[in-house]
Amino acid sequence: MPQVLLDLNRTVNGFVWGPPMLVTLVFLGVFLTLRTGFIQFTRFRLVVRETMGSLFRGTGKARGDVSPFMAMAVAMGGTVGVGNIAGVATAIAAGGPGAVFWMLVSGVVGMATKYGEVVLGVHYRQRRPGEPMIGGPMMYIVRGMGKRWKPLASLFAVFGALAALGIGNMTQAQAVADGMEHFNVPSWLTGLFLIVVVGLVTVGGIKRIAHVACFIVPFMSGIYILGAGLIILLNAAGIPAVVSMVIKHAFTPSAAAGGFAGAGVMMAIRKGISRGVFSNEAGLGSAPIAHATAMTDHPARQGLWGIFEVFFDTVVMCSATALVILLTGAWTSGHDGANLTMEGFGRTFGTNIGFSVVVLCMILTAYDTILAWCFYGETCSAFLLGHGTVVRTTYRVLWLPFIMFGALGKLETIWNVSDTLNGLMALPNLIALFALSGVVVKLTRGFLSGEPYQPPLQQ
Repeated sequence: MPQVLLDLNRTVNGFVWGPPMLVTLVFLGVFLTLRTGFIQFTRFRLVVRETMGSLFRGTGKARGDVSPFMAMAVAMGGTVGVGNIAGVATAIAAGGPGAVFWMLVSGVVGMATKYGEVVLGVHYRQRRPGEPMIGGPMMYIVRGMGKRWKPLASLFAVFGALAALGIGNMTQAQAVADGMEHFNVPSWLTGLFLIVVVGLVTVGGIKRIAHVACFIVPFMSGIYILGAGLIILLNAAGIPAVVSMVIKHAFTPSAAAGGFAGAGVMMAIRKGISRGVFSNEAGLGSAPIAHATAMTDHPARQGLWGIFEVFFDTVVMCSATALVILLTGAWTSGHDGANLTMEGFGRTFGTNIGFSVVVLCMILTAYDTILAWCFYGETCSAFLLGHGTVVRTTYRVLWLPFIMFGALGKLETIWNVSDTLNGLMALPNLIALFALSGVVVKLTRGFLSGEPYQPPLQQ
């Protein structure tokens, strides 16, 4: 990438991920937490019952394209991925142990943010003839805030279609290629392989993507949690010291240690929250696009899946990665990204097994993330350019070369560009969430009191 573009990206990135943006993201999560009555805490038993406890229930006559679990699996396929493996490691490498604290903060308040997004996404979704349900920020901006706000909706769709190429495509491909290089597999070959296996699924649209996600997400998560859990168990004696270190360095600078160069508090906050958002995507507006396709009888019921999604992604998966890196002492090794996580696993299981576990999980999650974000990107493009197979198919075809660009790219450059696109994508969505928070509250109260759901009038 030309230096002038890198400089421009650095300037924009400093704005969209500067203190105002980080404060806004956290404030929105706190705001929605308060307005929904601390729903992620007070109704957590309901969350579990309506998500994991409902897997074998039927969907009745609910509208939608795929089951609630399938919709969540697609959304989780877009969140549970390289962000949990490489993103957490990048946050620690740049921000120190304190970044973990702020990542968890973004996750806890992000549960309410994701809940609000999903509720609005399902409430304002629409069916186009011959097309899947279309929902997301662009729809609840236009239908909820009014047609005069369509430029804001279009802005989200533009940023969404472009951000998909970064966060959902190139960063995923680059992380996999970087991991495969440890096994002497050329990056171009990794990119070519990904292009083939991605193209075979995306051609089938949301239903085929959902079926693949329903297999990959549980399988990968099980392998990763099993491996990380064993490492944590073997190093359990060090957990109190690690927790103390995380809390301490969340509010005080981290000194240089080994290959770690040191980090200030602001860097810990910035990297922790930005990587947390990169991982759980609360506030970005991406997941509501997938959740809007769910067969559900009430937006708030699907919103509970959004809470569970962030809980599992950040509190469970990201915490597991962070504990592996900190408990094994890998965080001072000087490595970054996926290499740092691989170092943590390798110190317990040995290089061959440890690296293989991480690379396998990255391949599976990156693959699923690329599939999910292709659907997000094509949906944003369809909103901008018109609904129909031509627009969607064209986007799917253009999607594939960027996989190779990512596989052959540089880690720092790709991450920086992705950060910028994430921030730009979030801005219109944050405005809409604040403006429509009253709708979220009304639907939540109606759901909890058992009132029948009334969808908005078609426009």
